[in-house]
Amino acid sequence: MKRVLLSLLLLFSIFISGCIEGNQEKMKVLSAFENNSQIPEKYTCDGVNINPPLYISNIPENAKSLVIIVDDPDAPGGTFTHWIAWNILPVEKIPEGIPKKGEVESPVKMVQGINDFGRIGYDGPCPPPGHGLHHYHFRVYALDTTLNLTPGSTRKELEEAMKGHVIAEAEIVGVYER
Repeated sequence: MKRVLLSLLLLFSIFISGCIEGNQEKMKVLSAFENNSQIPEKYTCDGVNINPPLYISNIPENAKSLVIIVDDPDAPGGTFTHWIAWNILPVEKIPEGIPKKGEVESPVKMVQGINDFGRIGYDGPCPPPGHGLHHYHFRVYALDTTLNLTPGSTRKELEEAMKGHVIAEAEIVGVYER
């Protein structure tokens, strides 16, 4: 009888914890474009080439920092990285036009790495003319720590440092064609 009661108590606690976790909303990211829709030209190499704003909701309370990774898996040579940034305080808005430098203090504090154009900061969609529709993934990760990476680090170094520290993630995809 004692075993049956312990088993029932264990099952009940697993059920209750699942219900509590199920009530937490997943982290979300929105931008100046709808998911799977056209990225405004302003945020591309054909425009001003500044990052679009990102609006992040449901950031976990225990998040210590955010990471942004933007890439294009449709690039002719394979996935092409357009932006990496880390050690962003858990804020609900990343404004457009983040300065293209390794350490940014304003409007939001962050550290940025090198993109596949060989530059620090954001460089927008710029697919080869006539190559068809490209999909740009804007991913935001919530971490349980800050990262000890120097400005100008690579995506590979960033992803290695993030291992075991991601507690939530969200994504919005924009498209662009030239």
